[in-house]
Amino acid sequence: KDADSSERVLMDMRWGLVPSWFKKDDPSKMQFNTSNCRSDTMLKKSSYKGALLKGKRCVVLADGFYEWQQQSGGKQPYFIYFPQTKDTMDEGKEGDEEWKGWRLLTMAGIFDCWEPPTGGEMLYTYTIITVDASKDVSFIHHMPAILDGDEAIRKWLDFAEVPTQEAVKLIQPTENIVFHPVSTFVNSVHNNTPECLTPIELGAKKEVKDTPSSKMMLGWLKNSQEGSPQKKENDLPRWTSQFIHSPSPKKTSVDIMQQWLGKEGEPAAKKRKA
Repeated sequence: KDADSSERVLMDMRWGLVPSWFKKDDPSKMQFNTSNCRSDTMLKKSSYKGALLKGKRCVVLADGFYEWQQQSGGKQPYFIYFPQTKDTMDEGKEGDEEWKGWRLLTMAGIFDCWEPPTGGEMLYTYTIITVDASKDVSFIHHMPAILDGDEAIRKWLDFAEVPTQEAVKLIQPTENIVFHPVSTFVNSVHNNTPECLTPIELGAKKEVKDTPSSKMMLGWLKNSQEGSPQKKENDLPRWTSQFIHSPSPKKTSVDIMQQWLGKEGEPAAKKRKA
């Protein structure tokens, strides 16, 4: 609430934007879905226009997201994410290279603040902006608007220096994504384990190619599962799709978010100057 435009604030918000002007006493009474917002109508629909023009822009962090392609045998799920590299190494031991973690997708969003008409705690909610899919994933009609790089993130968040009409130019399809088919195990929202991410082969005609990103991901999953004999199940990476809401991120995700904010080790609610 009191943040300067140059500050980055990390906080929990409810997925599914509730406009500040919503008059009913219960946000669940909204009769339309606001989880995603089409980029071509976000400045036309009253649900998003007001918040967007007031500079209420946010970045939504996720490991990646799932999409399904219609095929003869049914719908085939795919996991879509940023290419993963070994730019960050552990220099503590000579010759011991350790991958620090997953590069999170940074998706453009709009948020708003809703206060119950009868009084009560203010509710922060958000929507993810979607764009036409890039040609590499043309089987998807729409995908999240991904902000690729620190400069794009900075411009999207700095509502005082970058006006709305300039910021919306950042909302474009990106080619800097990779994907692979995964098991239909992910179709159940009750399944939230590394198996949801493991690449599968679709057959001789559509073999999955081992890319640097997929090899790195599989190595990370393997190390997580075959580490210390005392390693508890809760210590394994937890993966969340675009369509599954996780009310409280696990420690591994919080650590990565803190690194992204540039303030590692401080409480998640802390603010920092850009």
